Amino acid sequence: MSPAAASPDDRIRSYEDFARVHAYLLAASGIPPSLHQRLYRKLADEVFDGGEAFSVEPCEGGRQRRLVLAAEWTLGRESDVFLVDHAWSFRLSDALKQLREVPGLAERMAALMCVDLDERTELEEADEQDNGNGGSLESALENMVALNLWGNKLQDPEKIMKGIGECRRLKALWLNENPALKEGVDKVILDGLPELEIYNSHFTRKAGEWALGFCGDIIGADNPCSSAESIPLENIASLDLSDRCIHKLPVVFSPRKLSSLLSLNIRGNPLDQMSSDDLLKLISGFTQLQELEVDIPGSLGNSAISILECLPNLSLLNGINVASIIESGKHIIDSALKPRLPEWSPQESLPERVIGAMWLYLMTYRLADEEKIDETPVWYVMDELGSAMRHSDDANFRIAPFLFMPDGKLASAISYTILWPVHDVHTGEECTRDFLFGVGEDKQRSARLTAWFHTPENYFIQARNLEFRKYKEQLQSSSICPSRKVTPVTKSIRPSDGHALRVFTDIPQVEEFLTRPEFVLTSDPKEADIIWVSMQVDSELKNALGLTDQQYTNQFPFEACLVMKHHLAETIHKAWGSPEWLQPTYNPETHLSPLIGDYCVRKRDGMDNLWIMKPWNMARTIDTTVTGDLSAIIRLMETGPKICQKYIECPALFQGRKFDLRYIVFVRSICPLEIFLSDVFWVRLANNQYTLEKTSFFEYETHFTVMNYIGRMNHMNTPEFVKEFEKEHQVKWLEIHGRIRDMIRCVFESATAVHPEMQNPFSRAIYGVDVMLDNKFNPKILEVTYCPDCTRACKYDTQALVGSQGVIRGTEFFNTVFGCLFLDELKDVSPL
Repeated sequence: MSPAAASPDDRIRSYEDFARVHAYLLAASGIPPSLHQRLYRKLADEVFDGGEAFSVEPCEGGRQRRLVLAAEWTLGRESDVFLVDHAWSFRLSDALKQLREVPGLAERMAALMCVDLDERTELEEADEQDNGNGGSLESALENMVALNLWGNKLQDPEKIMKGIGECRRLKALWLNENPALKEGVDKVILDGLPELEIYNSHFTRKAGEWALGFCGDIIGADNPCSSAESIPLENIASLDLSDRCIHKLPVVFSPRKLSSLLSLNIRGNPLDQMSSDDLLKLISGFTQLQELEVDIPGSLGNSAISILECLPNLSLLNGINVASIIESGKHIIDSALKPRLPEWSPQESLPERVIGAMWLYLMTYRLADEEKIDETPVWYVMDELGSAMRHSDDANFRIAPFLFMPDGKLASAISYTILWPVHDVHTGEECTRDFLFGVGEDKQRSARLTAWFHTPENYFIQARNLEFRKYKEQLQSSSICPSRKVTPVTKSIRPSDGHALRVFTDIPQVEEFLTRPEFVLTSDPKEADIIWVSMQVDSELKNALGLTDQQYTNQFPFEACLVMKHHLAETIHKAWGSPEWLQPTYNPETHLSPLIGDYCVRKRDGMDNLWIMKPWNMARTIDTTVTGDLSAIIRLMETGPKICQKYIECPALFQGRKFDLRYIVFVRSICPLEIFLSDVFWVRLANNQYTLEKTSFFEYETHFTVMNYIGRMNHMNTPEFVKEFEKEHQVKWLEIHGRIRDMIRCVFESATAVHPEMQNPFSRAIYGVDVMLDNKFNPKILEVTYCPDCTRACKYDTQALVGSQGVIRGTEFFNTVFGCLFLDELKDVSPL
């Protein structure tokens, strides 16, 4: 959000003042001009009349709320505008701290997000009565056909077995989320209840007419039938078998038994004991079937079109009109998506529950003025009214964040969300918004909706497998074979007459520490032999400064393939596929589906699933987040382009803390590759002890290592660190160093192989390479940095651990850099 510049006398006194000061914000918000005056009056008078127009109702069994237009109200399209207050605004790193410390905040957010539903269950009361009064569970369960003990905190498996042991007629039992369900208990229960057809919401091998009758809503609390003869399956018109872990449909699932079936949902079932052909043949026998819900890709195949060819009588497939599916030719279609509902455990505190649920409710914006944009985004939660608005692809309302500046200055700004109808809305109608307004399939709309809805996992898993297959084919078809033994092609560039090379720079350390007589500083870039600057030297800058192509610069063309995080991963993938030294890395802007697929596979296989979101081109871990929440991963795309990389959950630690290593690489040539590793490298240590507690992910000083920007840094000399590290872990650093050298060489070989256009004989550069070790002491590449901050290299003397192993003076660092790159020297550097 970028407000217009304000003059000293910009206090808002009239609509004209408002329109002038907020012109940019009004245009950016999309609020219709016809509503601007009405908006001004409501803002100026602080009119919150949404409570009169709307009501909030519980839905999804109290796990969500929805917004409904109140009685006696009808709203025409663009007829009114409403102010929605912000109940909570914060920077992400402060979220947990605020929830713990701001009075009443966690309670309000927990109620708003429906994560405060700690109702006592009937079983808990029965359990207490049993403990206190000497009663028995058996009497309460006698003659029961179905028993729901879901989430009742039962601890003793023997007590459960004793209580249900006499219930030989039990058809359905729910024991989900009870601590007593330890390994082996499920088998004992299934063996002890021979007629059980539904266990923990899943069909058992005994599932038959009772299970179908239950899912078809002809069996319930009022008519708990216990015999197959009394179950009128022929009356079932709609049958929901979704998420029942069905491997093979019951024998009684047949057109003869279910003769009136019009609607069938078989989503979320493996159905892996039936072939697609057999399943299609079975379903095609239901000649009256009009609506079908099924995973695509899934048990009926990978194509909606092929399914429809076998089931010509359908009118709706996954909630989509069949005619429109055929017209569009889409193979993957879906509209009836189940919402993601907040999940929590009873042991979690309210702040922890809110953190887990908030990604379903958060909104975001960035502050900006004419000079710069705020690097860290603001996240916020709308008040109870705004947060109750659910998603619709065909929404009848729009919203937009808005900063009202009553004094005409950013310092006085008050943030609101503005709400207005975009269609006619009538009494009792649900009021919805498009969570991804303006985001089409070209920007991965369907995949991004996974943040709020359960979308078919099979589709994403197939996308992930396709991505890995692509890397493999790429490697097989390429001829990448970088040569490790290349005769150097670069030589000293010092003129034969011996005069000093003129250097133009804007980097303070170069100005202070480049003291060799072979180089002399100049303030005129046009007369310089070497341009060594922190800014990008592009054609525009060359024209502005009068530079030529024969002047040496400290950057290579197209070096973005290394120094921008998404390009670095892409370059490595093209060259090496998925090497062990690169964590699984995705660009969500283009590869969100395979990322979700990887997440789903890891979740399915019980693997660790913690990820780190990093902006493409920001330093100092700005807007970088560690999370294991899929909704968070997707929503974090909204604050700017990022890569999503598998978090190194088991790093090598130093005295219990995380660390990474900063190496400096000197590059003389890309093709052929001539690179050198500085004998100076340094360690960066986290301040806090490392932990994977979920609440720690908001602690910068636990999970990040760049501390020189937060005011509290524990500096450690590299030789001292290496000595202590070898002692702590009983390893030899030179062996680790060798693996790091090999990895760094591979990183730059990627650029040589994939982007030979980087080569320029008038380019010389240094790059910072950040490396982390896993707990097996294998190196992982984190990032490559252009024009790295070398303050520490210049400030401290150190002992070389390789090469000469002599003392290296910090004041000589840039003398060494320029000597290597421009004078063909090898002092305090090692060729790679």
